[in-house]
Amino acid sequence: QPKSKAAFGSVGRRIPYRILHVINQDGESLGNMHRAEALRLMDQHGLKLVLLRENVEPPVYRLMTGQQIHEEQLKRAEKKKASPKQGTCTKELSFSSAIAKNDLETKTKQIAQWIEKRHHVKVTIRQAK
Repeated sequence: QPKSKAAFGSVGRRIPYRILHVINQDGESLGNMHRAEALRLMDQHGLKLVLLRENVEPPVYRLMTGQQIHEEQLKRAEKKKASPKQGTCTKELSFSSAIAKNDLETKTKQIAQWIEKRHHVKVTIRQAK
């Protein structure tokens, strides 16, 4: 994954909204304020403004330290890993080690189709007697 893809919408000075709802690093609401005032506050305390929710009016930003941002990104990554993936299907195929050439080609084509459709494929080979 490239580093540019952060877990947050925007971090830092580029804020497209004029009026923001700001939360300090302790989680207390500082209320609605103008972008310039929020940036001044950010510079005074040596913190960064992080977009939490942009679908509300005004959008919610939080003042965070670099350490807090890192911890939050780790938490979100753990949550994403823990949640089960939707739509993943496991396909299983088993065949003998004495399989004929044409049968093997047919089954490999089938496996390729399943992989293209993003299915998990489990192949089992049984030893011929």
